[in-house]
Amino acid sequence: MKILKFPLARITIWFVLGVLAAFYFEPIPLLSLISCGVSALLFGAAYYLSRKEFIQKAYFGYAAYLVFFCVGITTHAVHNEKSSENHYAHAIDGRNHSVEVVLLEKLRNNPYNNRYVARITAIDSAIAEGKILLNIKKENLPEDFQIGTRLLISGTIYEPKEPGNPYQFDYKKYLAYKSIYGQLYADASVIQISSQTEKNVWYYAARFRDTIIQNLKNSGFRNEELNVAVALILGQQQDISPELLKDYQFAGAVHILSVSGLHVGCLMLFIGFLLSPLPKTKTGTILKLVIILAFLWVFALIANFSPSVTRSVVMFSFVAIGKYAHRKTNIYHTLLVSVFIILLFEPSFIFDIGFQLSYCALFFIVWLQPLFSSLWKPKNRIANYFWGILTVSFAAQIGTFPLSLYYFHQFPGLFFITNLLILPLLGIIMALGVFVMLWASFSIVPSFLIKCLEWSLYILNKTIHRIASFESFVFQDISFNWQMLLSCYATLFAILLWFKKPNFQKLSFALVSLILFQLAYLGNTFVSKNQEDLIVFNAKRNTIIAQKKGTEITVFSNQKVADQTMNFILKPYLVGSFSHIAATEKIGNLMYYKQNKILIIDSLGVSPKNQQPDIIILSQSPKINLERTIQNAKPKMVIADASNYRTDMERWKTTCIKEKIPFHSTVEKGFYSLSE
Repeated sequence: MKILKFPLARITIWFVLGVLAAFYFEPIPLLSLISCGVSALLFGAAYYLSRKEFIQKAYFGYAAYLVFFCVGITTHAVHNEKSSENHYAHAIDGRNHSVEVVLLEKLRNNPYNNRYVARITAIDSAIAEGKILLNIKKENLPEDFQIGTRLLISGTIYEPKEPGNPYQFDYKKYLAYKSIYGQLYADASVIQISSQTEKNVWYYAARFRDTIIQNLKNSGFRNEELNVAVALILGQQQDISPELLKDYQFAGAVHILSVSGLHVGCLMLFIGFLLSPLPKTKTGTILKLVIILAFLWVFALIANFSPSVTRSVVMFSFVAIGKYAHRKTNIYHTLLVSVFIILLFEPSFIFDIGFQLSYCALFFIVWLQPLFSSLWKPKNRIANYFWGILTVSFAAQIGTFPLSLYYFHQFPGLFFITNLLILPLLGIIMALGVFVMLWASFSIVPSFLIKCLEWSLYILNKTIHRIASFESFVFQDISFNWQMLLSCYATLFAILLWFKKPNFQKLSFALVSLILFQLAYLGNTFVSKNQEDLIVFNAKRNTIIAQKKGTEITVFSNQKVADQTMNFILKPYLVGSFSHIAATEKIGNLMYYKQNKILIIDSLGVSPKNQQPDIIILSQSPKINLERTIQNAKPKMVIADASNYRTDMERWKTTCIKEKIPFHSTVEKGFYSLSE
């Protein structure tokens, strides 16, 4: 690929590798700085030795790559807040503390709590720092707190839990990517509101957003359409209903709810159109460029500098500079520079799913769309317009297809139809929406403008809902792991490179890549077919045990498995283990797994006599004397699932310690696998 011949491309790749290495190996900051200094000295020596050479020696390139690899490591170390001595992570000790926080960001509420990202400023009057996830009970809470509000809370800081069941979404890791390492739960009764409000740029951006939203509400904007408008224009998705969000996912249109390049590009064109009366002199051009850049970055601030917005604003800033400086900009260079600059200031963005999807989609659009559009050139302008939409959509879907399967394990089969129907409408909505938002930032919007935008969004939502209703075209629960992800991208690149310029070498590479992808799939399938396991799941108010034999799983439960349990506990395991449910049975008192006899004691407390089980599973809080049971049965292991009361589990744990029997609580340690 020509792009890999750019020095900037290689430098960016090594920088990204340095960030990844630092995240997974977590070197101490001092070691990172030393490595960066040593690599800089080596680079200086390489430059001195090769400065008179017309063609640089290979060691000069290697020294440059080493420098940027070490810069990546150092960048992560510098931004790793947890390494600070004052970080609150050192105070997670299970005790009650007096915690002072400042609210930074409002998140989507759950049924029980209002959720915020907050910054800790003090713990027990001692200086502290770090971002934390704050959960405030909705009871006795009259209204949401404003961003910038300073609160004094009496509570316990908890470390986020790891997944309680196999292949579940790792929320702890997700928060760590955002530099959040703790959670705080609070009731309104233990919160003191300070009279001092921290009025920084985030505070004024939130106030500006709130003013716009309130003026739109006062203008009579219907709630559901308003929530979509706020997501499209302001990047705030917190209030979109789960049902509507599901429709957008099934229709393959969820990307339009995340402010990205499409939205920022429309904004830049709209502002440029408003500024067209300015004179085309040097001064007028500079003034136009400054105003456009200011609008773009204010917009990024209002949208909370989300990864997709930041990426788009950085990229279009370079595009605007090139355009108004009357210089041609290489789009690949623009992409690479934006990646480098963004990760230099916020290296954790590399783990953001939206960031990854945005860059993959944009790269494949730039790379493949001209190739696809050259296959057919319609003479009719309308046909040419829709053909352009199709080629852009197809190129983006090719680029994001492996990532979508890896993260979401589903694929919307009707994305072509979705894009054909909504992209023309989206351009109208964006132009009208930006105008309405600008008006709403000052006063109440005229009703005819509100109705135009409202009806446009209503048509958009109904179109999305109609497409999403064809659920048979949504391919779900697709098993796809990281080995298949990497081999799939290798196959895609190899086939497309051969397709663009066929030759024997590229064909060979494509065939080898295809074989590697097949081996990755067949290897995972082979491992699954030859695997046996018995899992005791961590399911609240329910006992669920799964016995795996090859790709078939038998689920044992004491009651009917609810849809929520199926979606959040069993489905991730089925997808991750390349398996399917073969049968569902009611739990008995005895089970056998390989050489192990397993006794299940439920709420009836029935324990068959003369049994010598290897494992005892306690469920539904049975009223038994565990000490006597252990002495009679002499098991090797005692397991208590999440259907038991916590007080009972604490008592059983103490008994097992006394009897020197291993005890496993799924609430405390997560699921238990007998294959381990």
